[in-house]
Amino acid sequence: MLVLDASGSMQRPDPAGTMMDAAKNAVHAFVDGAPTDSKVGLTVYGTGTGSDDAERAAGCRDVRVLHQPETLDRAALNSAVDGIAASGWTPMGNALRQAAAELPNSGPRSIVLVSDGEDTCAPPEPCEVARELKTQGVDLVMHAIGFGVDDKARAQLTCMAQATGGTYTDVADGPALERTLPRVTAAALRNYKAAGTSITGAPTYETAPLAEPGQYLDTLGQKESRYYAVDIPDGATAYVSGTMSYPRVPGIPGVEDTNVLSMRVYGEDGRDCNKYEFEQLVYSSDGAALTVTETFDGATEKRAGDGTGADKCRGGGRYYFALSWDKTSKGAPERLPIELLVGIEPAATDSDPAAVGSPTTFVEPVGSGTPAAGGGSFNVATELDGSGWYTDTLQPGEFVFYRVKLDWGQGLAYRVHYDANGGRGVENVSNVRTTMYSPTREEIDSDFGSYTGTEYVLPANDSAFATVPIRYGNRTSEDLAIRKEAVPGWYYIAVKVGSTPSGDAGLPVPIRLDLTVSGDTETGPSYSTAITDGIFGEGSAATSASAGGTVAEEATADGDAAAEAAAADSDSTTSGLAFSGVWIAVAAAVVAVGGIGGWLAVRSRRK
Repeated sequence: MLVLDASGSMQRPDPAGTMMDAAKNAVHAFVDGAPTDSKVGLTVYGTGTGSDDAERAAGCRDVRVLHQPETLDRAALNSAVDGIAASGWTPMGNALRQAAAELPNSGPRSIVLVSDGEDTCAPPEPCEVARELKTQGVDLVMHAIGFGVDDKARAQLTCMAQATGGTYTDVADGPALERTLPRVTAAALRNYKAAGTSITGAPTYETAPLAEPGQYLDTLGQKESRYYAVDIPDGATAYVSGTMSYPRVPGIPGVEDTNVLSMRVYGEDGRDCNKYEFEQLVYSSDGAALTVTETFDGATEKRAGDGTGADKCRGGGRYYFALSWDKTSKGAPERLPIELLVGIEPAATDSDPAAVGSPTTFVEPVGSGTPAAGGGSFNVATELDGSGWYTDTLQPGEFVFYRVKLDWGQGLAYRVHYDANGGRGVENVSNVRTTMYSPTREEIDSDFGSYTGTEYVLPANDSAFATVPIRYGNRTSEDLAIRKEAVPGWYYIAVKVGSTPSGDAGLPVPIRLDLTVSGDTETGPSYSTAITDGIFGEGSAATSASAGGTVAEEATADGDAAAEAAAADSDSTTSGLAFSGVWIAVAAAVVAVGGIGGWLAVRSRRK
């Protein structure tokens, strides 16, 4: 829920005209850039009366919901904002209570509030309302933006935000608000959202649907396997991955809190190719994503032509990839959405002659930092534009994604600073983690530690995580990590702040991500077949999500009503990296958005 202050003081002058004009411009910028499937509402206060004492009683009840928190309707929201006229009092506490009441009864919700001053109608005191909502167990985070406020108003807004585990941001003028509001609301919207073209995997290989390069969305049940067919040309390499996000379920003991995803490859006539991968995730009930990836090079081998069993897993042809949810944590839904990413890299006719390079040298960044609100999933990971340092603020339980484009010959190095947040004691302890992924979503490197409110840096025992220059020949390296650095494209950086031990809202944690991108762009290999849409089909609209672009199609994608209902049910109980909807309501200076939960994710990989 977005809540906007439209009291009489918003008529004060600003470079945009008035402060109200500046607020409208900022909301328009947010609405125009928000994800299409966001659920956003708008609430305002101060528009129905004047601001003299005779109208105080009516003015302090003057809270109006201009738009319900429903799937984003850009035209309706922009029209509602344009019609706001600032004139009255500032019933901030009542607005917060009413905005929260308009949001759904379950699932993660958020409010973003923009105000130019303190509440003029208390009681109820706004900070007490925020505490009341949190005490009631409402899964709601409030972020406040102070627009040209004094010390008293700043303290009140900060108290409201901190009471719900949200953030407070100070802005001096309209241009600063236009830059800040989209960033704050983007952070509020960053729950994991499954994306892809609808597909329904089969229970056996004989009826498996054909998956061409691209990203797909299906559902997978506990202890279930689903098969997908992929046509792989002679000499080509196939990259297939499955990503599942788990809902937040409180109170699950660690010994009962493990999920395992696996993938197995089959060849002609369902022959088991003895290619098996699995990934394990512990503490998944706090909300986290798990990816299993298979890099299959069987088609690069020559068939013997004798029709033996082994020959059915060599050379070009149709292969079958089976995704299985082998082990489930207690409290997990019966079914969950799963993303399927498929890539085909043709045979190289002129492979990269360059040798494996040295790891990218980390260079201490200089200059000013750039705000970057990380996205809630691979699909909406925030692009980091080259070397420098980037700032963000994570709530306890958030796991967010950034992406860096690497061409042939380029590499990256990075580290993450978790800055001090002023908290102390056991209630401010969090597990923290950062993970680097390849374009196939395969984990390259990771480190974790314990944050206690004072500055902490990952990696803990090295200057930075680093790739070597991306080269085709890296795939033959003896170093398994370097083999994952053999394809150009988006490399992902995930940063996590775990939930507090009690599960209650803790203080937000400022982070700084220092990044080095270096290396001259190289030609790379020549391929036997032109790659017009990219290895993962990222040039086509339906799969642009895999490149971090706009998602063309999203679905629960099971093909039957029961599975869709199960996926919908999982939405209603999901937070953190789970596939839940995100709700935002705008109330004349307040925006509310869902929180993200997650404890330490422990991964194990075997082949």
